[in-house]
Amino acid sequence: MAEDRTYYVYALKAPRTSPAAPFYVGKGTGTRAHDHLVRVDATPKGERIQEIQAGGHDVLVSRLVEDLSELQALRLEAELIAAFGTVASGGLLTNTVLPSGLGARQRPALTVPSGVKEKAQLGLGLLKGAVLEFAQANPQGVTNSETASLLGLRSDYGGGSKDYLSYSLLGLLMRDGKLDRKLNSKRHVARVR
Repeated sequence: MAEDRTYYVYALKAPRTSPAAPFYVGKGTGTRAHDHLVRVDATPKGERIQEIQAGGHDVLVSRLVEDLSELQALRLEAELIAAFGTVASGGLLTNTVLPSGLGARQRPALTVPSGVKEKAQLGLGLLKGAVLEFAQANPQGVTNSETASLLGLRSDYGGGSKDYLSYSLLGLLMRDGKLDRKLNSKRHVARVR
């Protein structure tokens, strides 16, 4: 079977500067790059789109690289977000890759290279998506152990098997309101939308 190479990486740009400065980077297929302009949301990206349009300008949509696999598109998207940085980290992009509450605590003795928070949060987003899809495919629910084993998330740190990463992912999905833990059970079930 041939690899799906319908993905591309795009940028939304503000036309008020020369050259036009990107304010959002994403990946997609089909009309994804233009969907932001059709359904403007209440995110920082949506607010920037409204601001540009209210000023009588059109948002520029640039397809930066085409003919990519999904994995290639994800990697390039992560690299570009890391390179430009998010507004939350002092950069240009309105991408909201950091969950609320993260990044506020600073430790002066530690160096955090530019872009690594964004990369970590993009990776976290992929992991959470995989765990949620796993739970949705199993309506009876999934345990932490099953999640760690079957998704390859188990660690052998210090010679012992540890399932802390999968516990964290399940906990984050519960906090996000996407999973519930069955009463008197170790199983986690996806919430029906």
